[in-house]
Amino acid sequence: MKALTDHLSDNLKWLGFAWQNTLRNRRRSAVTASIAALGTAAILLAGGFALYTYESLAQAAARDSGHLVLATPAHFTTDEDVPLQHGLSDVGQLRSTLLADPQVRQVLPRVEFSGLISNGDKSTVMVAVGVDPDNEFAIKGPFLTMREGSVLASPVEGQSDEPEVMLGEALARSLKATPGSSLTLLASTTEGAMNAMDVRVKGIFSTGVPEMDKRLVYTSVATAQRLLVTDRVTSLGVFLNSMEATLPAQARLAALLPNLEVQNWEQQAVFYQAVKGLYNRIFGALGIIIGVIVVFVVTNAMAMAIIERTREIGTLRALGTLPGQLLRSLGLEGMLLGGVGAVAGAVLALGVSLLLYVVPMEMPPPPGRSVGYPLNVSIDPTLYLFTMLAMVSLTLIASLAVARKTVHMPVVDALAHT
Repeated sequence: MKALTDHLSDNLKWLGFAWQNTLRNRRRSAVTASIAALGTAAILLAGGFALYTYESLAQAAARDSGHLVLATPAHFTTDEDVPLQHGLSDVGQLRSTLLADPQVRQVLPRVEFSGLISNGDKSTVMVAVGVDPDNEFAIKGPFLTMREGSVLASPVEGQSDEPEVMLGEALARSLKATPGSSLTLLASTTEGAMNAMDVRVKGIFSTGVPEMDKRLVYTSVATAQRLLVTDRVTSLGVFLNSMEATLPAQARLAALLPNLEVQNWEQQAVFYQAVKGLYNRIFGALGIIIGVIVVFVVTNAMAMAIIERTREIGTLRALGTLPGQLLRSLGLEGMLLGGVGAVAGAVLALGVSLLLYVVPMEMPPPPGRSVGYPLNVSIDPTLYLFTMLAMVSLTLIASLAVARKTVHMPVVDALAHT
C-alpha cells in the first residue's frame, strides 16, 4: 500500500512540474490548447451531426417499411410479369402468427402496383400503394404532410363506400384534382387483363420528394385488391416495440416461417446505406485532417519549448536527472495541453449541441427534396470519450517524439547549446 501511495505521489509531483512548465509561456500554451479545443469541438460536432443523421434516416426507414418486411423470396430477387405474381396469400393467418410474438406491435399489409390515373381529359402514370387505412397512419406517425382533405379511413356504416384515394401534391395539380374530385384508376390485373375503377379523392399530401409527389397514390388494400382482382398483398410490414428488437425478431420470425423471407429495415433502406457510407468517408477524412493539424501545432509548440530549454535540460542531466524522467515531464506537458484543449472543446461542443435544441435551426432542403430538416447534433458519450482520449494520446505521442532526441543529447552538447 505504501509503495502504491509513493508511486502516486511521485506521478502527481511530475504532473505538477509539467503544469508549471506549461505556464512559462502562457500565450503559446493558450494558443496550442485553443487549437486543440477547436479541433476537438469540430470533430464532436461533425460526428454528432452524422450520428443524428443516421438516427433520423434509420427511424424514417423503419417507419416507412416496418422494422421487418415479410414477403416471398422471389419478391426480393425477381421482377414480376404481372401484378402480385410473387404476392402473399393467407394474409389473415400470417398476421395472427406474427402478432403472437411479444415484440410485434403491429403488422401492416401493403399492395404495390402501377397503372394510369385519369380525370377524363388527361391520363398520367401513377405508382400506387394499397394500405390498411385504420392502422397505417396511426402506427407510422406523421410521415406525410397533408395539404388538403384528410387521410384515408375505413367506410363508416351508413356512409358511401365509394373507393377513395390520396394523391401526391404535384399529381393532384397535374390532374386539377381537389378533395371530392372523381378520378379513374386503370391497371393490369393479376391475369394480365385491364381493369378500371372510379374513385374519389379524399386528400392531397406531400412526401417532401417532388418526384414522388408527381406519381404517388395511396388507396386502401381492399380497393387495390378489387382493382387487381386478387386477395394477395405484396408484403407485410412488421412494426416492433423498439429498434433494438429488430435482429432478434428477424431471427425468430425467419425460423418460424421458413418458406418466407424476412428482411430488416436496413436491408430495404438503400438511401440510408448510401448516406451513411458517404458521411463516414467525409467526416472520417475531416477527423484525420483535424487530428494531423493538432499534432503539428502541439509538435511545433513543444519543439520551441524544448529548444529554449536545451541548456536547462543539460543542467538537469548533469545534476543526475535521468533521461526517462525528463521525457516523462515533457510528455506530460504535451498531454496537459491536449487534455485541457480536449476538455474545453468537449464543453464547447456540448454547449453548441444543447443550444441547437433550445434555438432550433433549419437546414436547407437536400438535393431531390422540397423541404428542409432540423439541424441537431447528437450528444453521444462514447464519441466524446473516444475523441478526448484520442486527442490526449496524439498530443502525448507528439510531445514524446519531439523530446526524445533532446533528452538523450550528450550533457556537454546540451550545456553548450545556444
